[in-house]
Amino acid sequence: MTDAKVLDWLLDSDPALRWQVERDLAGAPPEVWEATRARVATEGFGARLLALQGDDGQWEGGAYFPKGFFGSPEQEQPGQPWTATTWSLNSLREWGMPASAMGDTAAKLAANSTWEYDDLPYWGGEVDVCINAFTLGNGAWLGVDMTTLAQWFVDHRQEEGGWNCRVEEGDDTVRSSAHSTLNAVRGLLDYERRTGDTSVREARKTGEEYLLKRIVHKVTTGEEVVEGVRAAAYPFRHHHNVLRATDHFRRAALHDGTAPDPRLEEAVEILRRKRQPDGRFLQDTRYPGRMHFEVDVPEGEPSKWVTFYATRVLDWWDRAR
Repeated sequence: MTDAKVLDWLLDSDPALRWQVERDLAGAPPEVWEATRARVATEGFGARLLALQGDDGQWEGGAYFPKGFFGSPEQEQPGQPWTATTWSLNSLREWGMPASAMGDTAAKLAANSTWEYDDLPYWGGEVDVCINAFTLGNGAWLGVDMTTLAQWFVDHRQEEGGWNCRVEEGDDTVRSSAHSTLNAVRGLLDYERRTGDTSVREARKTGEEYLLKRIVHKVTTGEEVVEGVRAAAYPFRHHHNVLRATDHFRRAALHDGTAPDPRLEEAVEILRRKRQPDGRFLQDTRYPGRMHFEVDVPEGEPSKWVTFYATRVLDWWDRAR
């Protein structure tokens, strides 16, 4: 269903993106996209990021923030650096880096990396929902036993069925957060897909139910959420936006063998209206913060990553409908 010119444009890309375009938009046979995916470990973005890993298994000497970040001038800058271990693992996993190419990363992190919060062991997670969600997905990818951290999400759900990172600050009166909940359900889905453990599925489902009520509108008033939630932006980071949320529901529906939920329609149509006359999508925004290197375009320019994710969502929705 993808325009041929747009497809050719998308295929002319780094292996980290190309293999996904081949599999999900071009309909290439497994032997084609699997061969392209294998190249992620040896060339392009994936190989470049892997080469920046330290001997201790970390990136820039820190778990969520680079070593020496706190108290440095960089702490006063907008956003945060996206260069420490967790963000680097997120990118490699998202790009399809084979776990076999990661060597003994899991063991090195277990031995050398601790969280900035209370110096807690890396693979045990800490108290922040979003950080724990990333850790859950990354650990499952690298073959770490993550059952205890998976159960953490069941134990820390709020009454609405979602999660909120602000609970760590001692505020037990806050409601669930769309940002925190989206990260949680994405992490739980990654964990279930890679391990086959369905014990956390019910928790994921309650979180998804909460998000379906909040994906475009506030739960309490029905007013539109801030404009940033309507954005289509890559890299995703930890933000809730219409592209990242609809992408999750596509992945979840395919995993669960269910049809698209009709409550996604408004969000999908917001996404559809972003398609340019030539079939491409623009980068709506860039989340501030230092990166290892650029992987996409500035705000306002046609983005291959945004075009891929948005087109994949729309193809899934339109085929099912």
